[in-house]
Amino acid sequence: MTGRAILVTGSSRGIGRAIAARFAAGGDRVAIHHRDSAALAEKLASELPGTGHVVVQGDLADPAAVRALVDDAAARLGGLDVLVNNAGVFGTVDRPHPVFETSYDEWQAKWRGTFDVNLFGAANAAWAAAQHMRERGGRIVNVSSRGAFRGEPDQPAYGASKAALNSMAQSLAVALAPYGIGVACVAPGFVETDMTKEHLEAEQGDAIRAQSPFNRVARPEEIASAVHWLASGEAEWASGTIVDLNGASYLRT
Repeated sequence: MTGRAILVTGSSRGIGRAIAARFAAGGDRVAIHHRDSAALAEKLASELPGTGHVVVQGDLADPAAVRALVDDAAARLGGLDVLVNNAGVFGTVDRPHPVFETSYDEWQAKWRGTFDVNLFGAANAAWAAAQHMRERGGRIVNVSSRGAFRGEPDQPAYGASKAALNSMAQSLAVALAPYGIGVACVAPGFVETDMTKEHLEAEQGDAIRAQSPFNRVARPEEIASAVHWLASGEAEWASGTIVDLNGASYLRT
């Protein structure tokens, strides 16, 4: 088989789709993961350049499903060289949960649902992927968020889950380096995708773009390029890093 074996979670649309396309353009074989968007995943698989791409399905909130989908991807790709933990939720059903406007039961559900995917799902995928990389080395790249650093007052579970994801990545970077496995994160700000289109076209769109001195938001391809580099052989010394990709909309020290 030619090219590397790549698994990108949540890759049927948005940032994940761009990441999958970037790897395929470089000659790699990609496992496109989805939870419940089979048609989009299959369409993408048929459109990617090269051959050997596959589609895998599973709910990242289900630990058994996570291990099964990672093993399925590795079996069908002939191993696993790169895991991109891209899938995530911005709240259980993507609705805000500010402290004084959320019931205690809703508050619990939001935190559990968000962490189940954004942290525990990614951690389980990393564990499962590492089993396939132990003898061959590899890369794990996590898609985090600027929200891990600036805070998310209306989506506190999201910001906290991404901060925890960063911490997990740095711990794994130290633990897995002796096996030739590098681990890193990218932390995007607002990105233009089909899921953010309604926000960008609404009244608050100008304010969102004005968060960056470039007066725009990121393109998915810009995030994909950074992920692709972090997954390359040239980026071993970047293991443990968190790359800010927010167009200077938030500067941390």
